[in-house]
Amino acid sequence: MKIVYVDYKYHYGKKELGLNTIALDGFIASFEQLGHLVFPFFYDELSGDREKLHMELVKFCDKEKPDLIFFLLSHDLFCGKVISELSKKYITMNFFGDDHWRFDNFTKKLANSFTYCITTDPFSVKKYGDIGVKNNLILSQWAALEIKEQARDEVVSYEYDISFIGGKNPYREWVVEHLLSLGLHVECFGVGWKNGPVSSYEMSNIFKKSKINLNISNSCSYDLRFFWKKPLSFLRQLRSIKTSSQIKARNFEIPALNGFQLTDYVPFLERYFSIGNEICCYSDINDLVDMINYFLECDEERERIKAASYNRAIKEHFYINRILPILDEIK
Repeated sequence: MKIVYVDYKYHYGKKELGLNTIALDGFIASFEQLGHLVFPFFYDELSGDREKLHMELVKFCDKEKPDLIFFLLSHDLFCGKVISELSKKYITMNFFGDDHWRFDNFTKKLANSFTYCITTDPFSVKKYGDIGVKNNLILSQWAALEIKEQARDEVVSYEYDISFIGGKNPYREWVVEHLLSLGLHVECFGVGWKNGPVSSYEMSNIFKKSKINLNISNSCSYDLRFFWKKPLSFLRQLRSIKTSSQIKARNFEIPALNGFQLTDYVPFLERYFSIGNEICCYSDINDLVDMINYFLECDEERERIKAASYNRAIKEHFYINRILPILDEIK
C-alpha cells in the first residue's frame, strides 16, 4: 500500500523540541515494517500560509496518488473543504488522539471530511454518532515506541529511586515539590526542568534505571492543596478546556522499555493493563506518597509487576499493534 503521512516533523512543530518520534519511530516506522511505502508530508517544514499549505498538500497527494492519506492533526490547520476534496479521490483518515478535551472545539468541525476517523476516547463514540460518524469510526489508542538501539530486557543497576519524564507545569511542579518536602527526591527530565529534554535512547535508559517511573497528569487537578500553593492555577483551571486526564503514550512507553510505572488512574486503563498486577495507580497525592514508600521497600513485588507489564506491553502495545486493526478496517 502507498501511504501519504501528514503530520509535524518536530514535536508540536517546534524544531527546538526535537523530532516527532511518535510520527517517525511510531506510525511511519510501523507502516514501513508492514511493507507499506510511506511518503511523509511534514507541514511544519512548509510555509505557514494556510492557502499555500492547502495547495501544497493537494499537489503532493495528486503526484503520489496514494492508497491512503493518514493524518495526525491536532488543530484545524487544514480546512474541511480541502480534506473533503481529497476524500473524493483517496481514502483519508485522521488519528484524533485528544478527543477527551478537543472534540467540541476541533474534532467535530473536521470529522465528517475524512473517510475514516480514529479516536482514542471511548466517551466520544456517542459524540461521533451524534454528528453522523458511525460506520467509519475506529476506536484505537496511543502506544509505545520500539527503541531498536538497546536490548530492553538486559539487566541494569538502578541509578534513580524515582524519576519523571515530561514537560514541567504548575501541577507537576507541586507534586515534585511535595515529594521533596517529605524526603522523596524525583529526578525530572523534560522541557522546563533543570535536566532538560532527553532523546528516545536516553529516555529508555532512564526508565530502566529508575526503581519507580512516575506518570503525572498534564491536564488538570482539583486538589485544594494544589490551588492553595499555586493560587494562579485556580484561574488557569477555570479557563482551561482540559477537564480530565487521558491515556497517553507514556502509559505504554514505560513498561515497554522495562520500567516500573506508578501512574495517576485514567478511565479505561484497565483495558490495557491489569491494575495492581501489571500497572500501579494512585488516586491522590497522599496515595502517591504511600505507594512510593511501599514500592521502594518491596523490591520483589515491584520487580514482579515490572516484568508482567513489560511482557504485556511488548506483546500488545507497540504502534504496529494499533496499525494492524486500523488497516484491517479499510480493506
